[in-house]
Amino acid sequence: MTVKSADRVIDIINLLKDYPGGLSLKEIAAKLSLPQSSTFHLIQTLHNRQVLAATERKMYKLGPKLIQIGTKALETLDVNAEAQPHLRELMEKVEETVFMAVLLEKELVYVAKVDNHRSVRTSAQIGMRKPLYCTGLGKAFLVFLPDRVSENLLSSINMEAITNNTITDPEVLQAQFPKFREQGYAIDDEENESGLFCLAAPIYNAAGEMIAAVSVAGPKSRMSPRHSFIAEELLHTAKVISQRNGY
Repeated sequence: MTVKSADRVIDIINLLKDYPGGLSLKEIAAKLSLPQSSTFHLIQTLHNRQVLAATERKMYKLGPKLIQIGTKALETLDVNAEAQPHLRELMEKVEETVFMAVLLEKELVYVAKVDNHRSVRTSAQIGMRKPLYCTGLGKAFLVFLPDRVSENLLSSINMEAITNNTITDPEVLQAQFPKFREQGYAIDDEENESGLFCLAAPIYNAAGEMIAAVSVAGPKSRMSPRHSFIAEELLHTAKVISQRNGY
């Protein structure tokens, strides 16, 4: 048995997650084939409870309450628990820092970090949010999520220069995607932190949806000579974690 109004609320949230810039009431109703009158009442309720936010032009998008809920959900993510031993094993093999992140709105959130004894100093910590366009993990989401979702995310991002290597042109960034898809992982070449080189690969669930990304990060001087070895171990770990999640 399902409750129609609850179903519609979930449908609205699922729809808006793919439209960071928001949709109007009319657009939401049309895309979900719902009557505008009932959609209006649902949206007003969600807006009043801060589940949705509204712009001055009455474009509705996901609201701040969902960040709080999502942060709590991160604490109990099954993928995190399943991944921990495999992340540690990867760290021991490559002897560099290993991260895992999930997507929250239009940024990534670190949910795991496994340091090595020679780990490079980095600002990334568990719970911290980082941009998608200039991090290996973030680029992995942009590359391996469905094209429509990736394009919506990219169109809502302000691509500011963080280092001398940061790519600030969406077309230049997207030109990298075919190669990344072919090799199975994305690369951050000192684009978020000077001196830091990162490889990142996607993690999938039983439905074939990308649910997280895993990365290896370290000094470019150490990573470059071992690029092929690190990439092979990273892809193996991402595959094992995906399989543990039903993929």
